[in-house]
Amino acid sequence: MIDPSLPKAVAAISLLEGEFRLRSGRMSSTYFDKYRFEADPALLKRVAAEMIPLLPEGSEILAGLELGGVPIATAISLATGLPAAFVRKKAKDYGTCLAIEGGDVAGKHVVLIEDVITTGGAVADAARLVEEAGANVIGVVCAIWRGEGPPKVAGRPSLPVFAAMNEDDLLA
Repeated sequence: MIDPSLPKAVAAISLLEGEFRLRSGRMSSTYFDKYRFEADPALLKRVAAEMIPLLPEGSEILAGLELGGVPIATAISLATGLPAAFVRKKAKDYGTCLAIEGGDVAGKHVVLIEDVITTGGAVADAARLVEEAGANVIGVVCAIWRGEGPPKVAGRPSLPVFAAMNEDDLLA
């Protein structure tokens, strides 16, 4: 059961009103500026604490998606001792030229960590990159689900998605 004061605290700092185009292309009159709660250490710690019980059994590595999933994955890693990896949108073209940073994920059970999901397009892209690196993606845990219906990733219906909060929690 989520701390009932958390959605109100997250909304107070991160809920913006206006006209916003989401990554999905959808227009919205509300926007959750996740960087505002991720930059607040006390609030980030509370969000991470609510996400920890949602981690699938057998999770071996927390893979934070660039950019918003990285601080959350790091906070969960610090709290649980599970190692973290960081998933770029695409492999960099210099240095190590990797899409997955922070250690080898090959052969590991990886859970993707994301901040806000509406359709899961970025999550589907990240899951593909992590799987191409030889990992087994066993689930996704996000701070906020703002999509319709139960949490899911478009195009990956068998990938379980767990959300600490949803849009209704934050707008209540």
